Amino acid sequence: MKKRPVPRHSKAARRRTARDSRPVPITLKVGSEYYVLASPGTTTGSSRVLAHAQSFAVFDTTGDMAVSPLEALGFFYRDTRFLSRFEMLIDGKPPCYLNSYLSDDNAELVVNLTNPHLRARDGAISVPRTSIQLERAWVLNDAALYHRVTARNYTRERVSFPLDLSFDSDFADLFEVRGLKRKRKGKRGRPKNSGTTAALRYRGLDGVSRITELSFDPRPAKLTGEAARYAVELDAGESITIETRVSCRLEPAPAVSLHGDETAQNFDHALALRREEINHRDGQWARLSSSDELFNRLLDVSMADLTSIIGRDSSGTFMMAGIPWFATLFGRDSIITALSLLAFNPDIAGQTLRALAAIQGERIDDARDEQPGKIVHEVRAGEMAATGEVPFGRYYGSVDSTPLFLWLLGEYVSVTGDLTVAHELWSNVDRALEWIERWGDLDGDGMVEYNRMTPHGLANQGWKDSFDSISHTDGSLAKAPIALAEVQGYVFAAYTKLAEVAARLGRTDVAAKLTKRAQALKAVFLRTFWVERRAMLALALDGDKRPCEVMASNGAHCLATGLVGGEHAAAMSERLLAPDMFSGWGVRTLSTGERRYNPMSYHNGSVWPHDNALAAMGLGRAGNRQGVIKILEGMFNAAIRLRIGSLPELLCGFDRGAEVGPVPYPTACHPQAWSAASIFPIVQSMLGLRVDGASKRVTIESPAIPHWLEWLKLENLRVGSESASLLMRRTDGAVAVEVLEKHHSITVEVIE
Repeated sequence: MKKRPVPRHSKAARRRTARDSRPVPITLKVGSEYYVLASPGTTTGSSRVLAHAQSFAVFDTTGDMAVSPLEALGFFYRDTRFLSRFEMLIDGKPPCYLNSYLSDDNAELVVNLTNPHLRARDGAISVPRTSIQLERAWVLNDAALYHRVTARNYTRERVSFPLDLSFDSDFADLFEVRGLKRKRKGKRGRPKNSGTTAALRYRGLDGVSRITELSFDPRPAKLTGEAARYAVELDAGESITIETRVSCRLEPAPAVSLHGDETAQNFDHALALRREEINHRDGQWARLSSSDELFNRLLDVSMADLTSIIGRDSSGTFMMAGIPWFATLFGRDSIITALSLLAFNPDIAGQTLRALAAIQGERIDDARDEQPGKIVHEVRAGEMAATGEVPFGRYYGSVDSTPLFLWLLGEYVSVTGDLTVAHELWSNVDRALEWIERWGDLDGDGMVEYNRMTPHGLANQGWKDSFDSISHTDGSLAKAPIALAEVQGYVFAAYTKLAEVAARLGRTDVAAKLTKRAQALKAVFLRTFWVERRAMLALALDGDKRPCEVMASNGAHCLATGLVGGEHAAAMSERLLAPDMFSGWGVRTLSTGERRYNPMSYHNGSVWPHDNALAAMGLGRAGNRQGVIKILEGMFNAAIRLRIGSLPELLCGFDRGAEVGPVPYPTACHPQAWSAASIFPIVQSMLGLRVDGASKRVTIESPAIPHWLEWLKLENLRVGSESASLLMRRTDGAVAVEVLEKHHSITVEVIE
């Protein structure tokens, strides 16, 4: 019998008086002055999420959106909460919860409820508990959210009861929901309602009117600006269905239409449209499956999560970073997600490159850390971004998005063999390369550094962007300008891969120049960053060029990019998996031996799946397949124990013990793009899988499979314009590769 690895085991606080029994929110800081509220009782998996295009909705497990200062419940569109409350009551009481679940494709939330005891005026029970089933469902289609509830009478008698649907909107900007306090707000309009429709209005300080319209079918017995009441009467065995459509509108409307071509009129139509789109996107994936049902569940849910959070705005189509806090285009997150999925869905990379190129930096604008050629950090569409209360309307404070963009473009061409995007975006490539040389390396030392231009932006501008994430061994914080280790790796990968693209385009002079730059960077990097006495890479160089000699996960990214190889890579591979770095669930962001280690921090000792995916890529590149399997098993077991289907944004960095499960980080996003994507490059690294689209060649080098898997199957793997399907089977300590199907022009090479 096969054996599966056994599972073992930023933010302003609210005030309360002594009489206030509500839990105190945890204050968790992200970035420099931007926060996320967290409740001590709120953890990843306690809510249900639907997402589509520029919208997402967060429900509690009963399908309600209850008013809560501690959770981001509600329906959000373009960074504004258009519906902050939607609750269902039966005879004035909450229904009894049975279960709730998302459909396998993440298109529909289904909730099963039943009635509590319903009583007559004299207090006698008129309808016993569990007599009436209340099945409710939600589906999201762009800027409209659809609700359906079906009440079924399972008694043998006629029953009657009131059913109330209460609603409201606070029109809160997402940054308000995250905890930022505003000095001023716009003006709420008076609700308007007809017999079947209620409209809630708010005019923001940005001059935009935001309107939430709720339409009810059938007509309620009573409709106000805050509730719809139905007088339900059901004969024995009879049922009734009530539908609500919640639509979001902006006046004036955006100059570019952001909605799909078709608006659904009812729940079934909306669900059909959503599934049609999901099915179309599903056909673009290479499919991974295995001999283990739980592992298949992780793969399937991860793919469904990723498909569900593909967004779009005026710049194009892209992968949103995560729900609820980062439901928008993020340069770094979207790029790393696309890199992780290149072999499995290269279309995501092409779409991401075009979307980011469309809003590449054009001028010097210190208020948003913009310079010509720089790739954006994040884009926001809410009121606070429009008024400048936060700098993130279009914010460029990311030192790594630009080299990552170039690396992605190079890898995309390598994997697909398609030069179309390279031809189309080469002017963007030229400007991004100029940014690296002119703006990224201001002091001309060959390293790319960051130093924020606006005091309201992010103090740290790498992926570890907490204010305290870059430090020295004594715990003191590094001062800018700061050169991060992993950023130099991204620059090296950008030069290396773009040199290949330039050569294919006939730009031999550019190819030679980029190759020379890569060689020079590699030489100066090892001389500057390698800490011989600790057999590790420094985390960063501070403004005085003093190395931050702390053991952190950043160096693993340098293995993945090829900046560090040979003996240095072997030493780093061993160091990353040592007990102070590897928690049992994954590689920590910071060693337990460092002064600032805190397993409950955002970046100083936590475990991030995407960080582990890059570490696995590095270990795989160094030939350490067993190290990759160790990371795979940690991540897999964490997913099993968390019972949320896929991996969240991050976990706390506590040691794994026999009885201790993974500890969720309180405000972790889920679904999160690069976390959901992380399982795919880990598997790819374990198999030593490479795809060369130009030569139509698939290479599998020194593949490995863990003992708890008998086989892995990869179907519909795109190789240039053709496809192949492969089966990897574990036999006598080795892995046999069988070609199930391929076009005759494809070559499959297995290197032992």
